[in-house]
Amino acid sequence: MTRLEREDLRRLARYQATLAKTGATQRAAELRADFEEPLASIFRFDDDAIWKAATEAADAAVAEADKRIAARCNELGIPERFRPSLHLSWYNRGENASGKRRAELRKVAESRIEATEKKARYDIDNWCIKTQAALIKDSLTSAQAAAFLDQMPTAEQLMPTLYASRIASLLPGGNFLIEGPGDDDR
Repeated sequence: MTRLEREDLRRLARYQATLAKTGATQRAAELRADFEEPLASIFRFDDDAIWKAATEAADAAVAEADKRIAARCNELGIPERFRPSLHLSWYNRGENASGKRRAELRKVAESRIEATEKKARYDIDNWCIKTQAALIKDSLTSAQAAAFLDQMPTAEQLMPTLYASRIASLLPGGNFLIEGPGDDDR
């Protein structure tokens, strides 16, 4: 491969990486929108034929039961305006009816989407660097130059796993230190 071909391929790899990162950002936006849609869903009883039929049957049963309650109230002398009554309600949302729960779900989704996007961007950069290194490596003439390419430490080496007990030991009054995969309070 000629030097010009290598340069062209390196440039193309950088363009592809840039485009892929834009794609990762766009995909993150899609994931946010996809998450929000069911979270904001409101279901009407008549959105589905089975829900409608079940609701209508329940309404009829409740109406009949309320008539019986009214009759008993009349027997007991309870005035109409004070009598207990029976009603049926259709709840058009599940746990997403709670603003607090929606906020919790959004927070979890956002952190997961952010982590996924960062991982994708890292993988793209990693591919780009490996591609460029492979293109360059063939043109290197010394073992020292080739070894130089392999000396950069990884993110995992530079940023080891955090354990809750280790973090706690760094706080004032945190004088214990337990770390390792067996640590129960990570």
